[in-house]
Amino acid sequence: MRIALIAHDKKKDNMISLAIKYKDTLKDHELFATGTTGTLVMGETGLPIRRMKSGPLGGDQQIGSMVAEGKLDLIIFLRDPLTSQPHEPDVSALLRLCDVQSIPLATNQKSGEIMLEAVKSGLIK
Repeated sequence: MRIALIAHDKKKDNMISLAIKYKDTLKDHELFATGTTGTLVMGETGLPIRRMKSGPLGGDQQIGSMVAEGKLDLIIFLRDPLTSQPHEPDVSALLRLCDVQSIPLATNQKSGEIMLEAVKSGLIK
């Protein structure tokens, strides 16, 4: 399974916690992430992650392109709904692409846990 990990600045610690908790599940899959999120998760878990650019520098669009091309199976995007994002149009486009392509998308820590539990148990393949 090809899984993308994205987290806004105030949610990066949550993503690290999630990746540590599900390291044994994530290690069996091909991982992608936006720049800083990928660096932080790799540093804390040792998981191999293919990093894109930082979200505001085009990383969200790179992930979106992968969705449009059918190259991702699941996205965990821990969003910060209380902070204005300068690249909000890119974020909205990514969310829309996930809906169009029927790509499972978790946008908060709890939904990320549910998705990873489904991956762990084989419900999502």
